[in-house]
Amino acid sequence: MEPVRLDVESAVRQKLKGRYVPRFFIRWLRHIVHEDTFNDFFKAHPGLTGYDFIEEVIGPNLLNVTVDVRGLDRLPQDSSPLVFVSNHPLGGLDGMILARMLGEHRHWNVRVIVNDLLMHLTPLQGIFIPVNIYGAQSREAARYMEQIYASDYDILTFPAGACSRKIDGRVQDLSWKKSFVQKAVESGRTVVPVRFEGQNSRFFYNLALWRKRLGIRFNLELLFLADEMFKAAGSHYTVHIGQPLPPSTFDRSRTPLQWAQWVRGHVYNLKD
Repeated sequence: MEPVRLDVESAVRQKLKGRYVPRFFIRWLRHIVHEDTFNDFFKAHPGLTGYDFIEEVIGPNLLNVTVDVRGLDRLPQDSSPLVFVSNHPLGGLDGMILARMLGEHRHWNVRVIVNDLLMHLTPLQGIFIPVNIYGAQSREAARYMEQIYASDYDILTFPAGACSRKIDGRVQDLSWKKSFVQKAVESGRTVVPVRFEGQNSRFFYNLALWRKRLGIRFNLELLFLADEMFKAAGSHYTVHIGQPLPPSTFDRSRTPLQWAQWVRGHVYNLKD
């Protein structure tokens, strides 16, 4: 079997649709995305996909991260499909950790809503649900999302749509989008709040701050998320699972957007 390869140049050119991209930029991007490290890993582990791939990435053979999960007893024991909603402090590694952890306790049935750029990580395509967070969704993408919510899959989503930034001196999500509330009510799914304790490097947050101060709209810090993942090697994280929220929770006393912010606040208050 031909090993999977991460091709940064192809991904960039596909996303930018024919625009000129300087060669020095491609070389730099390959370096900060750790293209060679990923491809060496793919070559050493041919055929790995999905949860097995994540286990190898976060395990002792690569990142060697450990996780303490609190509140597992709160997970519903029946097979009714759920919506897991979480803060997004790391922007990638947290998604893999949560997918692996929740999958283990939900019969390997969890699918993760992600930035469509991550579909270039071929081994994870089977558990990813791609969305274009920086552009309009196509009708096909909208129909696909409807199918996912109508399926038996559990869904893990990060309603901020981007990883956390430093806001008012604290690492926290941006405002949460309302779609998970609307979709949960429409599909009759219970929402399970999750809080992931963790943060990226000071460099990451300073870059985001100065990018914003300089009026640069393109999220430069997004390019460094793979680098942040490798910086996190050997780290220990704590995950808190909250009490499930049945769809009847989201009544007409608040708008869907107000409910989304309410759940966001609830997540940040989760303790043991």
